[in-house]
Amino acid sequence: MARINVLADTELSEPTLIEGLPGVGLVGKIAVDHLIEEFDMTHYANVHCEGVPRVVVYQEGESKLAPPIRLYADADHDLLALQSDVPISPQAAREFAECIAGWYDDKSITPLFLSGLPAEKDENPPALTGVASGGAEGRLRDAGIDVPNETGLVSGPTGALLAHAVETERDAMGLIVESDPQFPDPEAARIIITEGIQPLTGIEVPVDDLVDRAEEIRQAKQNLAERMQQADEESSQARPLRMYQ
Repeated sequence: MARINVLADTELSEPTLIEGLPGVGLVGKIAVDHLIEEFDMTHYANVHCEGVPRVVVYQEGESKLAPPIRLYADADHDLLALQSDVPISPQAAREFAECIAGWYDDKSITPLFLSGLPAEKDENPPALTGVASGGAEGRLRDAGIDVPNETGLVSGPTGALLAHAVETERDAMGLIVESDPQFPDPEAARIIITEGIQPLTGIEVPVDDLVDRAEEIRQAKQNLAERMQQADEESSQARPLRMYQ
């Protein structure tokens, strides 16, 4: 049965939920993994939703098994983070989105979704833009986040989560950052943290370690990136609509 199994009695007020499903450049996953590690976030809940692959994960130095998608919490920063070690198939994206959203719909949670926009790398920092549903556009404006400069769409499970927010008229935000279409992109993850997550949440996130360990992180995430490439339609990503015109 689909459910969110809450494990920890963590006091949260009106938290922001940051989503880290694997997608283009793995920007969401890298950013969320960094937040969880940097703030030593508490393992808050296990996600048992339809569409999540029936696998378990284990960590180095530990014998305890866990599901591949989990929620972490930080009471000090009023923050939730959705961490995923597996992609969600496109066929299961809607069911997964309804399961997750069904859990937070009756809570004072504002979701923040992260997506990569495939782009060729150059010397300029990756560009970041923001999108929103419900009444969340004001938060993007207050944070000084640019609006998109072209028409596009967000696909994959992140797109399904945003579509659910639009359908239910729920306040939700999305950050879209230019990302390497082939390899894990720690620099794009750094931009999404410093120029998106920080101003939206008011939380200062140290990123020096993310920069210093960029190559190590890239190599560590490479296997997952290759699996995502082999099943490109599974990737959460933003795409210009001109691709279809």
